[in-house]
Amino acid sequence: MEHISTGTLIIILVIMVVVSAYFSASETGMMTLNRYRLRHQAKQGNRAARRVEKLLTHPDRLISLVLIGNNLVNILASALATIVGIRLYGDAGVAIATGILTFVILLFAEVLPKTFAALNPERIAFPSSLLLIPLQKLMLPLVWVLNTISRLIMRMCGIKSNVRLSDAISKDELRTIVNESQSQISRRNQDMLISVLDLEKVSVGDIMVPRNEIVGIDINDDWKSIMRQLTHSPHGRIVLYRDSLDDAIGMLRVREAYRLMIEKKEFNKENLLRAADEIYFIPEGTPLNIQLVKFQRNKEKVGIIVDEYGDIQGLVTVEDILEDIVGDFTTSMSPTLAEEVTPQSDGSVLIEGSANVRELNKAFNWHLPAEGPRTVNGMLLEVLEDIPLANTRVQVKNYDVEILDVQDNMIKQVRVTPTQSIHASVQPH
Repeated sequence: MEHISTGTLIIILVIMVVVSAYFSASETGMMTLNRYRLRHQAKQGNRAARRVEKLLTHPDRLISLVLIGNNLVNILASALATIVGIRLYGDAGVAIATGILTFVILLFAEVLPKTFAALNPERIAFPSSLLLIPLQKLMLPLVWVLNTISRLIMRMCGIKSNVRLSDAISKDELRTIVNESQSQISRRNQDMLISVLDLEKVSVGDIMVPRNEIVGIDINDDWKSIMRQLTHSPHGRIVLYRDSLDDAIGMLRVREAYRLMIEKKEFNKENLLRAADEIYFIPEGTPLNIQLVKFQRNKEKVGIIVDEYGDIQGLVTVEDILEDIVGDFTTSMSPTLAEEVTPQSDGSVLIEGSANVRELNKAFNWHLPAEGPRTVNGMLLEVLEDIPLANTRVQVKNYDVEILDVQDNMIKQVRVTPTQSIHASVQPH
């Protein structure tokens, strides 16, 4: 290179540093791309996204190509810097060139381009793919040789090299993504998506209408009483039973009963029983996500929940499951959470004993125990292991609970105040 001027060598050296920066930025940009956003853009017809996606189908080849290019350029730059240093400073120029080149490569070919690429991966990866694809085809033999040798060495060390990492994400990871998407997804939609992800953690027993609230008609009542209950029912479906709910015999669609009243001249108990559908029974521990699919598959809208002994525990409808996802419907006849809680100015909350513990936790971001009984009344009876008197105070986790009203062996109203205490204690006044 003696016939090449020093100025020309310096220009070539600068070009080598720029090329090294290109490879460094390309590697970081490619590897920090959002794969799901990239896939979406590719499906939308973005050509650059398709090129990048093609490159990333074999990340080992891409990394090998970038490393080969980067190392070749850096080695060449080191040789040129040594020649320039010797020409300018003699023997001392080797050390000077090494120090200056190390600083320049670290700053301008590594730190700055990689930082910019990490912050703007698409702005780097998309245009760089135009050059990387032909380079990959050109360097394919060398890339193949290097990858083959690396796989052999890894196999000798007992490391599996044919393991493919899946782009699939877990439900917990998806939940984190949803929670951190405030700028893209509204809070209401976030809550709905989280509720969908939580369906498998909630069973039908957690959202069911309890047995004592099931509206039914005793078919052994006199006909006038049956007709009165039928015409005044606020529900679209009614359980028919004999004497006791344990002897349930059918599920009557009120609309079908009205149709029979109009069409048949003589509408009686026999016609009423014929109009009733067979009861659809659901095991108590069935997760909501499974039950929603079963409702759809069996073309059912309501089911009776039974325990392991076959005893009726409650009733659940498709609407109940959907309400757990999107919130209460305005058509729901049961009281909403807003009707069962009254926040106070001192930070406490007045709560009806029938309020659902899970709904309270979701609404106030509390952590009351929700694994056992579903209502505040049931939760407190489980904690106290007795039916308390009014004005009893109990500490449940980080919440001070004052029982205000007890009637008919049930806690009707409580006052809950979040505290910092974590010890459970009972203090009757």
